[in-house]
Amino acid sequence: MRVLIVEDQPTLADDIADGLRDQGMAADVAYDGATGLDKALMNHYDVVIVDRDLPRIHGDAVCAALVGAATQARILMLTAAGTITDRVDGLNLGADDYLTKPFAFAELVARLRALARRSPASPPVAVKGDLVFDRARRRVSRGGRPVALTRKEMGILEVLLAADGAVVSAEELLERVWDENADPFTHTVTVTVARLRRKLGSPDLIETVIGSGYRLP
Repeated sequence: MRVLIVEDQPTLADDIADGLRDQGMAADVAYDGATGLDKALMNHYDVVIVDRDLPRIHGDAVCAALVGAATQARILMLTAAGTITDRVDGLNLGADDYLTKPFAFAELVARLRALARRSPASPPVAVKGDLVFDRARRRVSRGGRPVALTRKEMGILEVLLAADGAVVSAEELLERVWDENADPFTHTVTVTVARLRRKLGSPDLIETVIGSGYRLP
């Protein structure tokens, strides 16, 4: 899962991003509404976390612009404005969820995972042959045998499963599973896919399409 945090308090934004990375998510940050909107429209995010009181472009305008652009990202408003009227206004703008500050980090993580599972392409449990990926519990098994994966390996597998047999390029995997600080000129994706293959065992589930990327046929 890749998340964008649009929050004008840098320390809070960075702390949220670090915490989400510890949970196996790729997390980018923006400290104002204009930068956040640019990043949200330029990159693929599963969820965009938006504070309402943002400089340059207000959070409400960011939310409305993303809804108007028909992005696939879910929108979670995270703000100190916590009255019933504030919540209703935020949801009426098109936000998918609304969480007030102060908040429990565990609740934020749970809400992000719930939002990601709402996507039609991302059922709670994905099955491919004898491979089972329980997204809610973050567990993978093959042939009934648990498979211990790192966060990045699990992220790659999740993207390939969601593609439903379509080819996913290494560049897209880098964008979806890593954050904007990833070096695009490394062999990170190739090495991680190779490790994932070994852990999933035989017969090989991941097909390499020369010059194009990878898929789960």
